[in-house]
Amino acid sequence: MTMRTLGGMLAIAALAGAAGYFARGSAGPAASETRAEAKAETKAPNQLAFPEGSPQLAAVKAEPAVEAPLPIAEPLNGRVAYDEDATARITSPVAGRIVRLAAAAGDSVKAGAVLAMVDAPDLAAAIADTRKAEADEARKKLSLERAQKLLDAEVIPRKDFEAAAADMAQAQAETQRARLRLKNLSPNGGADERGLALRSPVAGVVAERRANPAMEVQPGMADPLFVVSDTRRLWVLIDLPERYLAQVKSGLPVAVSVEAYPGEVFRATVARVGQVVNADTRRIQVRCDLANPDGKLKPEMYARVSLLTTEGYNAVRLPNSALVTEGLYTYVFIETRPGVFLKRKVELAVQDREYAYVKAGVARGERVIVGGALLLQSELASGS
Repeated sequence: MTMRTLGGMLAIAALAGAAGYFARGSAGPAASETRAEAKAETKAPNQLAFPEGSPQLAAVKAEPAVEAPLPIAEPLNGRVAYDEDATARITSPVAGRIVRLAAAAGDSVKAGAVLAMVDAPDLAAAIADTRKAEADEARKKLSLERAQKLLDAEVIPRKDFEAAAADMAQAQAETQRARLRLKNLSPNGGADERGLALRSPVAGVVAERRANPAMEVQPGMADPLFVVSDTRRLWVLIDLPERYLAQVKSGLPVAVSVEAYPGEVFRATVARVGQVVNADTRRIQVRCDLANPDGKLKPEMYARVSLLTTEGYNAVRLPNSALVTEGLYTYVFIETRPGVFLKRKVELAVQDREYAYVKAGVARGERVIVGGALLLQSELASGS
C-alpha cells in the first residue's frame, strides 16, 4: 500500500468520525429529555403509569365516587317484626271444636271477616240463658204494667205494685248478666245456633294459621289459631349500644338492608327508644317504623340497620375493595387519566362490612379504583 492510499483512508475515517460526533450532538439532548420525561412518569411518588394495552389494566376497575348519607355508627343488628298496632292474634274464647275453616295462610281478609266456625257447647248454653232471661224480663215487664194500672185504680195495695217492680228489676239484672256472659264468650258478636264465628278484628293478610279441621280448641292455648297483620307496615327492632343513646331520638332516619336483597336499601324511621337498659347486654331496644308497600320484607328477617344523621350530612361511600391499608393509614388509588393512577391517603368516618364512608381525601365524581387496588399496590411497591 502506498503512502498516498494510506493518507486517503485516514482522511475518510476522520470525516466519518466528525459527522458522527455532530450527529450525536444534535440528537443527544432531545433523546435525553424524552427519557427523563418517561422516567418522571413512572417514578413520581405514589404514581403509576401503564402504556395502552398493558395486561394489568384488564384487572383494574374504576368507578366515579358517589355520596351517601353519613351513618352515625357502624351498622347494627336488627330484626324485622310485625307492627303490633296492625296485628291481631285470634284464639277461641270458649272450648269447642272447629267445624269449618274459612281462611288459609296468605289470604287477604277484611275487618270482620270470618276465619273459622267453632262448635262450642258452653256458647250454646249461654245463648239459651240469654234468651230465657230476655223472655222472663218481658213477662215481668207486663206484670209491672198491669200492677201499675191496678194501683192507679186502687184495686191492689201498693205493696203488690212494689213487689212487681222488684221482680222487674231482678229480671233486668239477670238479662244483663246473661248478655255480658254471652259477649264475653263471643267478643266479636259472631255467636248463633251454628256455633261461634272467629272473626278478624283488623284488615290484612293471614300471616299464620295453626287451626286445622276438627281441631279441639280452648281458651288459654299457647299459640294463636290465626295471626292477621297488615304487612304493609312493619317494625324493625334494634338493640342499641348504650354509647349511642344520646344520638338516637324519635324521627331519626335509618337505612335497612337484608340478605335477601343485596345492595337494596330500605328506609325506616325511629319511632320509640326504650326506657330501660338490659342489664346483661348493656343495650336498649329501639323500635323503627318501616313501610313495606310491595311486601318484600317478611317478619322475623334479620337486618343490618344504619343510623343516619338528621342534619343531611353526606360522605363519599366506597366499597371496601377500594381500600389499601398500610400500618395505621388507609389509601385509595385515583385514576387521574387513562392508564395513570395516583395513590392517595384518605380519612374514614365509618366503615362496615361492605362500605367505607370517607371523611377526607376523595371528592365526589373522582374515579376511584374499586377493583384491582391490591394489584396496583403491588406494582407500586415493586417499582419503588
